[in-house]
Amino acid sequence: MCKDCGCSNDHPHSHEAAHEADRRRLAVRQAILTKNDRLAERNRGYFAARGLLVVNVLSAPGSGKTAFIERTAADLGPRLRIGAIVGDLETDNDAKRLQACGVPAVQITTGTACHLDAEMVARAARRMTLDSLDVLFIENVGNLVCPAAFDLGEAARLVLISVTEGEDKPLKYPPVFRGAQAVVISKMDIAEAVGFNREMALQNVRRVAPQAAVFHVSARTGQGMQEWYGYLETTLRQPARLLLGDVQAPRGS
Repeated sequence: MCKDCGCSNDHPHSHEAAHEADRRRLAVRQAILTKNDRLAERNRGYFAARGLLVVNVLSAPGSGKTAFIERTAADLGPRLRIGAIVGDLETDNDAKRLQACGVPAVQITTGTACHLDAEMVARAARRMTLDSLDVLFIENVGNLVCPAAFDLGEAARLVLISVTEGEDKPLKYPPVFRGAQAVVISKMDIAEAVGFNREMALQNVRRVAPQAAVFHVSARTGQGMQEWYGYLETTLRQPARLLLGDVQAPRGS
């Protein structure tokens, strides 16, 4: 077994060739992220100049991102003007769903890409009237791995996990949680039915992301949503604190 590349000693390629290939792959990945980070900073300045709070919403598939944004927009519509950029590999189902409840939404279909990047978001943003919005949610592709590495130019990252996914998600996927300003535990209306341990989940979030505000919610029943709304509106009024990472978790979370 090769201790550097993990392949067996009888592999058909030379160790030198394998390691050289690894070095080339690393160089390409770094170049991609460098370009993305530069574009993300451009996005951030573009959004900030319009006084727009941009929240990157990340989760595994089926955790309830669209329902969470939909309920937030419905309840806060009279007070906050909310729009969305939605990412999926195929279909515009989620954008249509949000549009149907009055949310200006643009769909990004990524094909085979498992995440959004800053360039995709910039192109989608040009298709929206951002000056008419207060908050822009970016609903990322359902994936807890790849999206964690890509800055989109957001002011805040929100990671959403559902009670059906288990209490140990933060321990299994720590990178995406470490960069989050907020964690939403969704579908609390069925927590008892699936045997969800709320305290254990909260402890695991705190181990990985002690900086994150945590909300236990149900978009269907409205449970816990008022606490989330208070946090969102306070953050919107003080965007500089959020950009500096100086937003504290609500008491009792």
